[in-house]
Amino acid sequence: MSTLRSQSTSDAPSTETPTSTRESVATKRPWNVVVWDDPVTPMSVVVVIFRKIFGYPTEKATHLMLTVHHEGRAIVWSGARERAEGYCVQLHVYGLQATIEQDA
Repeated sequence: MSTLRSQSTSDAPSTETPTSTRESVATKRPWNVVVWDDPVTPMSVVVVIFRKIFGYPTEKATHLMLTVHHEGRAIVWSGARERAEGYCVQLHVYGLQATIEQDA
């Protein structure tokens, strides 16, 4: 009888994650706001923009600005897609080149 019971448990629903659940987990990865280097905007202005949009202290805004300057880009914020899109638009309004990308 115990053999029959173990066979009947094999008829239980699969524990494999359905595709739709895997996709929803993948979409929960944060979105990054990326600011790209440009030869026009003064570095001091970029610091002010980061402070104004994100509320960062001067030290963090300066660090991010220097990352953009030296590496050509920096991830300045990560989180929900809708908010990332909003930040990207705000950065464009101030004349900065910015994009969003989903975190890897």
